[in-house]
Amino acid sequence: MALLLTPLVSLPLHFQSNLHFQNNTCNKKVHFLPFGSKLNLAVARAASIPGSTSDFPEKQLRKRSSVAGVDQDELLDPHELADPDSTFSDIHGVRVHHKVCHHDDEHLSRGSLNIGLPLVLLHGFGASVFSWSRVMRPLTRIAGSKVLAFDRPAFGLTARSAPVRDNGALNPYSMAFAVLATLAFIDMLGAQKAILIGHSAGCLVAVNAYFEAPERIAALILVAPAIVAPLLSWRGKDGKIRKENNMGGGRTGSNDRNNPLVGIWRALLRMCMFIVGVAMRMLEEMRDMVRLVYAKVLAAVLRSSLAVMLVRMIIDKFGISAIRNSWYDASQIADHVLQGYTKPLRCKGWEMALLEYTIAMFTDSASKSKPPLTRRLAEISCPVLIVTGDTDRLVPSWNAERLSMAIPGSTFEVIRKCGHLPHEEKVDEFLSVVERFLQKVFGVSEGYASSNVSNSNSK
Repeated sequence: MALLLTPLVSLPLHFQSNLHFQNNTCNKKVHFLPFGSKLNLAVARAASIPGSTSDFPEKQLRKRSSVAGVDQDELLDPHELADPDSTFSDIHGVRVHHKVCHHDDEHLSRGSLNIGLPLVLLHGFGASVFSWSRVMRPLTRIAGSKVLAFDRPAFGLTARSAPVRDNGALNPYSMAFAVLATLAFIDMLGAQKAILIGHSAGCLVAVNAYFEAPERIAALILVAPAIVAPLLSWRGKDGKIRKENNMGGGRTGSNDRNNPLVGIWRALLRMCMFIVGVAMRMLEEMRDMVRLVYAKVLAAVLRSSLAVMLVRMIIDKFGISAIRNSWYDASQIADHVLQGYTKPLRCKGWEMALLEYTIAMFTDSASKSKPPLTRRLAEISCPVLIVTGDTDRLVPSWNAERLSMAIPGSTFEVIRKCGHLPHEEKVDEFLSVVERFLQKVFGVSEGYASSNVSNSNSK
């Protein structure tokens, strides 16, 4: 959920043959565990240390063998923690966990939009499919179409892949893979286009997916977007890019062309510009060399046992508090919400996957030929909705507002008394905002709000 700008990447879009759909309920190798079930794990007792006057207390041992309240003595494969409605698909050798909600035809007669476009939901850092659980089914009723959410590698119940050693291989923890998976799931849903809803770091995936295949994205809904807004406006109100020409500020007349001193000055200026260009190219090459060395050193450090121990300490100390800090009113967080966020800590290799994700985030060099994302925001031409909470402590609402100003024609909505997770903390308000946007873009509907009122009255 940190405010990070991930570089834009380019990638081939030949992926349909690499996508193998597999429903979890038909897979005999998958053993389902009820959401609230407890593992019957054995807790090791301390052996007495020669010469010591006392043994370690059992309570202290349990604390040392758990992270954020999750026992680490016996971890499981991600698919063993699957829910009954979980599904896994193979994308480039990675078993990706996802869930699909199908719309009920009964609700279409009640005024659903029936836009015929599926919605793909992209979670933020440290989150998973679970974070969308309260809005997936209502979104199917609003849009009258399928809604799919998936776990990106390193999060949720998607397989924790081994580190990538081949420089030519696609890194499953990279932005390129996240974009590839997003477009692959649009294909899996049998759609030419889809609406992407991203939260926090998931907004980076949504925007990058748009730039990779703009013809596949019907609209973008960015919730608490962890995208750094540009400091300066790159376009004017008329939509034209502003450029400063004639930096000298004067006009070139015929007298200047006949003046030999002016000719000498221009020759010197061209020579200086040539020297500067050569120097810049040398600096670029040096920067690439430094980046390569830096990437190797960083990867070696983050793959050490010390880094694994450090990430456990950080998650144990700050994991739960980070969740509470994401809400405007932390007292409203139910226990099952905390369990949903900490459930992936029961997966084998969760620490390694988080470290590999970090390595990919800092060392991904596939976007060197692309301009910065902040300079491309004005190129977005599809409908865009930006939603933020007025008390977001992680990604401030003013950044979301400036981001909206940088995207021509975008819609900006603020949800009051709401933190970083509008789709979890203020479900009804969030759904109403999304519905209004879809109404404006795709047509008119009786709406979620009216059906929500009628449902509450029937109770």
